[in-house]
Amino acid sequence: MTTDTNGTTTRADGTMTRADDAAARAGDDATTRADNATTRTDDTTTRTNGATARAADDATAPANGPYDEPVRHHVGARPVAPYPDDRADEYVDRHWAAVLAGDEHAAVGVVGDALDAGLEPEAVLLDVIGVVQHKVGLEWAANRMSVAGEHAATAINDRVIATLPARRPTAGRGRVTVACVDQEWHALPARLVAETLRLRGWEVDYLGAQVPTAHLIGHLHRTAPDVVCLSSSLPTRLPLAHTAITACQATGTPVMVGGLAFGADGRYARLLGADAWAPEARTAADRLAAGPLPPPRPPHQAVDDLPHLADQEYTMVAKSSPQLVRDTFQRLERRFPAMSGYSDEQRERTAEDLAHIVDFLTAALYADADEIFTDFLTWTADVLTVRGVPARSLLPALDLLQEQLRDFPRTRRLLDAGRAALDPRH
Repeated sequence: MTTDTNGTTTRADGTMTRADDAAARAGDDATTRADNATTRTDDTTTRTNGATARAADDATAPANGPYDEPVRHHVGARPVAPYPDDRADEYVDRHWAAVLAGDEHAAVGVVGDALDAGLEPEAVLLDVIGVVQHKVGLEWAANRMSVAGEHAATAINDRVIATLPARRPTAGRGRVTVACVDQEWHALPARLVAETLRLRGWEVDYLGAQVPTAHLIGHLHRTAPDVVCLSSSLPTRLPLAHTAITACQATGTPVMVGGLAFGADGRYARLLGADAWAPEARTAADRLAAGPLPPPRPPHQAVDDLPHLADQEYTMVAKSSPQLVRDTFQRLERRFPAMSGYSDEQRERTAEDLAHIVDFLTAALYADADEIFTDFLTWTADVLTVRGVPARSLLPALDLLQEQLRDFPRTRRLLDAGRAALDPRH
């Protein structure tokens, strides 16, 4: 809702944020005027609702963290970095002020001062730049920063990273490919991982945002890395992430994954058969330093990891998604006459919001995980509430989707869970 320019803040203007005046006047009718808030979470921390202040490098960390030690925190929260440098606090405040002012030169100066004061480049990267990027996402979610402001802040952070000192790869350390899965454009978290690995002596091929799986596989055949690190911030990318994981493994290359898409405790990394997971960049680098990952499993199909896909619900709902959005929009118009007063832009945003709901519904179907859908809805409700829009404006769309999908038992279960999650809020 993950960083959005990448990593930690995202274009989360809101999936249901724009429940405009018409919706507000219509009260319950308001149907879903939410802004793209939850999916477009633009860059590095958009989906961070109530997170710990100190995390930021994590969002993308494709590493193999302890699968048996789940981290519990709010939806979209970033786990606390394992060993931050407390001296960074002073520079966090200064860097935040520079980013807030849109002053790239001042931000570069803060980074230079921190290095001159003896902070290690990794600490500057993760405990200053990463923490500030995390704060950008929190400020957006709290409606204290505009989408334009968080985009500008993310762009500054991305450029400031380039001023950190480069390091030659250490002989014998190994080669790593770091990339975002196809259609995942939140790239900053992946870059934090790539830069951390570079600082620790790895030879890194950083491929950036939304890398099509076929092109990723072509790169692996040409470069033969020791491991692939895949990043994804949004759960809606899980089907594509699964495709990328199995394709990389079919080349004999082990895969580490990270980012909010895989769950705060890495549960979806395990579900999709990744060879490793980590909650943040340092943990990723530590795991790689500890020794090679085990060789991946032989080539296999998605249904081997996810037997529930055999019921075809995901396939049928996903294929009908465009029609579902159109039909739901038309039913909303008929049921709530207030929509006749919407502007063209409001109508377009409403359609986008409905598409986000359906996207998260299908992602939850793919993983057979209620929390993917309910977390999305409750996060969106929080974003709406901060913006003065009642959370109940989400409910009509769920009701109309249930009418159309009544023949799909797992889908009905998800929609029931969504309504139950929103119930205390209206």
